[in-house]
Amino acid sequence: MTGHAHGRRRALVVGIGAGGLDQVTVEAVRALNAADVFLVTDKDGSGGAAGAGDLVRLREAVIARHRTDPERRIVRVADPPRNRAPRDDAEYAAAVRDWHAARARAWADALTEALPDGGTAVVPVWGDPALYDSAVRVLEQARGLGADLEYEVIPGVSSLTLLAARHRLVLNRIGGAVLVTTGRRLAADAAGGTDDLAVMLDGGLACADLPGEWEIHWGANLGTDDEELVAGPLAEVLPAIRAARTRAKAARGWVMDVYLLRRI
Repeated sequence: MTGHAHGRRRALVVGIGAGGLDQVTVEAVRALNAADVFLVTDKDGSGGAAGAGDLVRLREAVIARHRTDPERRIVRVADPPRNRAPRDDAEYAAAVRDWHAARARAWADALTEALPDGGTAVVPVWGDPALYDSAVRVLEQARGLGADLEYEVIPGVSSLTLLAARHRLVLNRIGGAVLVTTGRRLAADAAGGTDDLAVMLDGGLACADLPGEWEIHWGANLGTDDEELVAGPLAEVLPAIRAARTRAKAARGWVMDVYLLRRI
């Protein structure tokens, strides 16, 4: 073991990149090597998407790549079910709050069981923990559930920064701003006059229904061997994006995509 053997429990929320084994910072590598145990969210069997088990295996591969100690104790924490078909914004917010509360209880229990005498748990998070991820919020709640926990956050390479790198672009235009939003919010944000939108969490390709002319830079499963990239006028390249999403889903059983929209 390389972490703290006794005393208070510590958690390190570590951004491990968007999928590539080498998209891990030096700081993140140090954190991976400080772990007494790794806590990995497991969506299999709990309402998660098909192919979720591959996401766990990718986390394990990142750990194995950068962990110098051959001892790697990995605890899979079953992800609680969540209402993914809310009727309105209020029901959506309530569903997320309930999900976070259930996650916090599951993580608090897992930390208590895995580290009865204290020590360091590493929670590997896709991309960057500060960008559309719940781990920080969940651990903050877990602190109030008897987990006797302190935690730190190690930033990572997000899918958004990787998208910009792959397409060799700068997210904002000169003197301009870019709004980071979700598929759920896209129509309202575009209608409000925003001309540059970075869109995450859009499983339904909400961009297909936008009025007006747009340019898109899109990517899926970035950093993996099966990543997909498409760019061009939105109306022209939508068929190519849909075909690429189908390929990505067939290759891994899941699709994580992100894109930049610019009004023409």
